[in-house]
Amino acid sequence: MLPAVPPPRSPLHQRLRMHAGYHWRNSGNHVLATARAAWDVRGGAGVPAVRSEVGGLSVSYAGLAEGLAYTLEFTELRRDADRLGAARRTGRLTGAALRAPERLPDADIVIVGTSAAHARELPAAASLVVPMRVHFVIDFDGDPESAQQRISRRERQQFRRDLKGHDWTWGLDRDPAWFDRFYDGHYRPTMFQRHGARERTETRDVSYECLFRNGRMFVLSEGGERIGGALCHWDRASRTMTLRLLGVADGAQQHYDSGAFKAIYHLLIDWCARHGVRRLDFQGTEPFLSKGTYQWKRRFGTSVVLPPNHFGHKRLWFQVRSDTPEVRDYLVANPLLAEAPDGSLEAVYFHDAQRAPRLDYSAKSPGVAGVREVDLDRFLAPVAGRRTGRVGS
Repeated sequence: MLPAVPPPRSPLHQRLRMHAGYHWRNSGNHVLATARAAWDVRGGAGVPAVRSEVGGLSVSYAGLAEGLAYTLEFTELRRDADRLGAARRTGRLTGAALRAPERLPDADIVIVGTSAAHARELPAAASLVVPMRVHFVIDFDGDPESAQQRISRRERQQFRRDLKGHDWTWGLDRDPAWFDRFYDGHYRPTMFQRHGARERTETRDVSYECLFRNGRMFVLSEGGERIGGALCHWDRASRTMTLRLLGVADGAQQHYDSGAFKAIYHLLIDWCARHGVRRLDFQGTEPFLSKGTYQWKRRFGTSVVLPPNHFGHKRLWFQVRSDTPEVRDYLVANPLLAEAPDGSLEAVYFHDAQRAPRLDYSAKSPGVAGVREVDLDRFLAPVAGRRTGRVGS
């Protein structure tokens, strides 16, 4: 049996506010997630509108604020090969203005973050409807061995080699002192090492109250020394475990080189398979196949699903407005998931006579219903010869 629930650290009124905010951001309750999405895209809402230029290519993003970090920044990282930094021009629009494409900041590629219903109503020419985020989940059937077999063969072999060379142990710990040590010495340094200034974290107080007290806190040790861990949300009703925070000691490279960081995923899968968990949710990433996180989480035998929270009700309208070599290079280099006419997810790979589709960015996963190779000459026919103005012009 698990020890008693750890004691609270904040007054009741603060804890109630923490839980309300946490569930508003993360809840998979259909009613609450739908309400959150509707509130965010309401006509009177003020939303950011940003035009970004770097690498000879301009991208504008307007709409849901989360898209600045989850979408626009990704496009900048993929365009900024020389790390020169993007030139941005920032403004504001209303939610209602997002439904009028002529009011959006013009660019080579225009992206709107909005609801699924609104995205589907926008013009279809040279455009796609794209999930804002996707999650990676494992559904367990009661057989721990079958869960292991779904992991890619290469990952399984590497983990077995790493396991033989290290005295790793894995288990639960509900001691608040371990939470403090993990949050400050493992989780935050790891997030900074991986994301730098772009890190997005839950605060210490919210993590303690909304995750640690009623969730599951794991610890990875090597030779008796604690070198990593994971903090998961636990939904007893659906028996769903959601990985929320993870990290290795000091975010140190040695724990990546040794395989310890990967071991957290392997050991969590095995624990869940043996302890009655029905679904393990590794959370998600942007729907771009060229993103390292996408390829990383795919290897663990996961299925790709729309997020159970408010992001599952949101989409990106992705429209190309210029036909230039830079646009074509970017589209080919960054295949993505898009919504098919029947609502399923399909992988879209662009190509033309000079540029082969980047099929090395695999989309092979349960939940991705198909693969579509799109000829850029046809896709860009509605905008042939058009080139937008540049920032500052």
